[in-house]
Formats: sequence, structure tokens, C-alpha cells
Amino acid sequence: MAPQPAADPAAADAADRTGTAGTGVPAGRVLTAAIRHSAGRAAVICLLAAASAAAAVALPAALGHTLDLALDGAGEAARWTALCALLVAAEVLLDAVSARLTGTTDARSTAWLRRRGLGHLLAVGPRRAARFTHGDLVTRLSGNAAEAGAAPTAAATAVSSLLTPLGALVALVLVDPWPAAAFCAGVPLLVLLLRAFARGSSDSVSRYQRVQGEIAARLVEALAGARTLAAAGTADRESTRVLAPLPELAAHGRRMWHVYGQAMVGGGVLVPLLTIAVVAVGGVRLAAGELSVGELLAASRYAALAAGIGAVTGRLGALVRSRAAARRVGELLAVPPVAYGCRDLPPDGTGRLELRRVTAVRGGREVLRGVDLVVPGGATMAVVGRSGSGKSTLAALAGRLADPDGGRVLLDGVPLDGLDPAALRREVGYAFERPALFGRTVGEAVAFGAYDPGPGAVEDAARAASADAFVRRLPAGYGTALANAPLSGGEFQRLGLARAFAHAGRLLVLDDATSSLDSVTELQVSRALTGRVRAGTRLLIAHRVSSAARADLVAWLEDGRVRAVGPHEALWELPDYRAVFAAGEGPESREVPEGREVPRTPAARAAAEEGR
Repeated sequence: MAPQPAADPAAADAADRTGTAGTGVPAGRVLTAAIRHSAGRAAVICLLAAASAAAAVALPAALGHTLDLALDGAGEAARWTALCALLVAAEVLLDAVSARLTGTTDARSTAWLRRRGLGHLLAVGPRRAARFTHGDLVTRLSGNAAEAGAAPTAAATAVSSLLTPLGALVALVLVDPWPAAAFCAGVPLLVLLLRAFARGSSDSVSRYQRVQGEIAARLVEALAGARTLAAAGTADRESTRVLAPLPELAAHGRRMWHVYGQAMVGGGVLVPLLTIAVVAVGGVRLAAGELSVGELLAASRYAALAAGIGAVTGRLGALVRSRAAARRVGELLAVPPVAYGCRDLPPDGTGRLELRRVTAVRGGREVLRGVDLVVPGGATMAVVGRSGSGKSTLAALAGRLADPDGGRVLLDGVPLDGLDPAALRREVGYAFERPALFGRTVGEAVAFGAYDPGPGAVEDAARAASADAFVRRLPAGYGTALANAPLSGGEFQRLGLARAFAHAGRLLVLDDATSSLDSVTELQVSRALTGRVRAGTRLLIAHRVSSAARADLVAWLEDGRVRAVGPHEALWELPDYRAVFAAGEGPESREVPEGREVPRTPAARAAAEEGR
């Protein structure tokens, strides 16, 4: 995969907001790329199909000549019969080899296209990928990629499928021009039939695939909330919602078959009429002594081959489906990937994080508005605020899981968008509220990251996250298959913390990563975070009073702005601050001017002064 990087993240985000990035890579470019990837195999398939077509075109002439020899009682009839058998065997063998090679080529091309699409999706990042639902992405990277991946073989066989009727028409002219003229009179009708089929199929297939993606998206949503649906007893209602687009899907499916049926019916009427016309003219020529019986047989066979509408429409239909699927894959590939720089962090950096006039827009609303914030190197800062105040967005911007719509984020004085991606991911770690664990075993899940920390570091990180004890109680300890490990929500969260601790860099972002832990375990993890984990800066998205109280500094967000920064014990004097942790408490408070820092302890004041 070689995605084209966006020239400027801000421009790319602007394209996200205006929708200009979603017009899609042209389907022709996706098909061309797939064909280029499998060009060698497609060429071999084309040659095999061409050889099969040559055998098919040669067979009627050989049969006709053999018949004439047999009627004349010539001794060469046996030799020509053997030649006919050889041509039949060659055609069957070539078709079998072509079919096998077609299957393997389709599989390889589909796998390549899926890898390219998945790689591009990961390069795009979570925010830009959010324009597609999960189910729609699955449909584009599975079914649509498979149909688009079949384009190389569909193109090769489509080209070769034209060789048979064209070769048969040339052969018919060589046998006798008059039957050929009779056949050519109906060719314009064949062309109109194929054109109508291509137009009708293209529209109906595109609509069918779009509705398929919509149903898949609803199904994925339902599966993600299966427990909630079961508890609410609304499975039937959700089933109705998921399948609501089914009548539209059926309508488009019927239209597809209607278009195909019209083409086949038209071909079924036109082909026999053309064959009859050729045989009739050939019969007249036979009666006049201008044509032999064998030549009449050959002419009738060539007429049937030249009017082979079924083979052509089948190949054309495959190309139409491939093009429609490629258009949907192209819409995914059109989303610009996140652009990175090539700078590295200073080796003596302490992990000082700085947000300068940062603005973030989500869903058309400014979630963060002109945020200025400094997290001193080596300090632990808790970010608190009511739901919707922008805490998780700030956490995502801190490690460049998303880019701001305005302003800059710097780590040790280097803008995050100028960093080399390997350096960024090596020095910035994340732990989430609901971690996704990857790997075959529990040990691999903890080791999963930008680099392998080694078994010793994995166990140390698990002990720091209070996970080592329950992991060792598993049937095979760290070698237990992750899918078979009976883990609670809190244990999952501790493994997520262990993974972050094992890859801790100069900045560690904990996005409500201790919410499922009991108070005792949370205290143990907090102590280990300062003693067992690599020293560095900590940014903690906190909802608990205890989490904020253990931080060096607290940043209080309100309506997308920093209302105050200071130590927890100083902020706790404010009723509005206490109300953040006790929803529903009355707003009996004295106002704190926006952005003003409240009085702080000497240690916190020293950390803040160092941050300036």
C-alpha cells in the first residue's frame, strides 16, 4: 500500500468538515491498481482464454470438414475426427486451468486490496474514519473488496469472451459471405441489448451494495449492544430496525435480476433468429451448390458462437459489479491519511506538554475553545469536568490520536504534527476506559505495542497494574489464550493499564483508565505509577475525587475552556468544583475568573513555575 499523504493536517480536517474529501477515488483508479497488481496472472488468464477461444472457433470448421470427408467416404475422415477430439479436449483443459488460476488470482487480488484498504484506514486515524459506520467499513473491506478484487480476472475473461464471437464472425465470412451478411443485419440489436444491460446493471448494483452496507452497519450496532437488548427485551424491535432496509434491498435485487433477465430473454429471442437466418441463407446457398453440407454445419455453429450473448453479458455483469464495488472502496481510500513529520524529540526532554490556543470541533460544535494549558515535565495532571466539557477530546489531542482544528500541541517544544510517527508512539502511551486487547495470549496482549518490551517488562508492568496475581491464577498464566481467559471488566482494564505501563514513554495519558477498579486497587495502581513505572509526565482524565486528589495539579474544564488550574485541595474550596464530582449539587459558589489559577501548595507552585 502506498497512500498519498495529506499535505497539511489542518487542510485535511477542513476537508472533513466540508465533505470535499469524501467524493471518492475514481473507481477506474482502484480497478487499474488491482489489475496492475495482478497483471502477470491476468495476462496468463487472458492467453489461456484466448487459446480456448481459438480452439472453440477452429472446432466448427474442423467438424464441417470432417463431415464432408465422411460423406465423400475419404480415408482422412478418421484423422480429422481425432483432430476434432483434440480440439474439444484442449478447450476443456484450457478452461479448467483458467478457472483454477482465476480463483487463486481473485483471492490474491482481494487480499491485496483488503490489506491496502485496512492499512489506509489505520493511517487515516479514528476521527477521519468516523464518517463511516463500523458495519459499513466491514462491508467495504470484505464483500466490496472481494468484488473489486475480481476485476483483473473479469477484465481478462471479458476481453477473451469477445474473441469467440469476433473470431466466429470472421470465420463465418470466410465460410460464405452471404450467411455472414444475414447475421450482421442483427448485430446492431445485439449492441443495443448489451448497452442497455450495462447501464441498468450499473445503477442497480450500486444501490444494492449501498443498502447492503446500511444493513451491515445496523447489524454491527445491534451486536455491540446485545446485552442491553437482551436486558431490555427489545430483540424483536431491534430485529425489525436492522432489517428495515430489506424491502429496498429486495427491490434493487429484483431490478438487477430484471435487467439481467431482459438481456437473457432478448438474447434468447435474438440468437435463435440470427441462427435461423444464417441457416436459411446457407440452405439456399447449399441448394444452389455454392455451399457444402459441412460448411452449412460450420456456418450454423459460427452463428451461434458469434451471437453468444450469454457469455458476454456474464462477463460484463462481473465488470459492472467490480466497478460499483471499486467505487465504494475508493470512497474509503479518498479519505486523506494523517500526515507526519520526521522530527525526533530532544533526548533530554522531560515530557512537558503544552496546548496553545487549541480548538476542537466535533459534530459541528466547539468542544474545546482556545485552550491554553501546560503540563510540567514529570508532573501528574488530572483533567476534570462535567460530561461534555471536552476531557476525552483533550486526551486524544495530547497524544495525537486526533488533530486540533486550531492551535498547536507540543511535546518538549516539538509540535506533534512534526514528529516522526515511530518517535511519537514510542514516547506517548495510552490507557483507556474500555481497552481493546490484541494478541493470542494474555502475555502477548500486554506486550502489544510499538515495540516488544520483553517478558520481564511485561510481568513488571502487570505487577504495577495489580494484574500479575490474577494472571498467574489463569490455567497457563501469561500463556493463557486471551479468548479463553475469564476476565472481569476490572481485570480487562488492569491488563490495558499493564500494556500502557510496559510501553510507558515520557508522556502517559490515562483516559479514565481506572474507572472499573475498586478504591484499594486504584490506590495500589496510583502508587505503582510513581514508583514502578518509567518516570514521566502523566495526564489523567479523572472522574473520581480520589484520582484528582493524588495528582500534582488539576485542570478544571468547563464548556470547552480551562476554568482553573491548581492543586486539588485548593480547588476543593470552590462549590462549583465540588459539584463536578457530585452531580445535582446546587451551584452555590463564588465565581473563579476563567483561566485564573487558584492558590496552590509550594510543590504545585514550583511545578507550575517550571512549566512556564
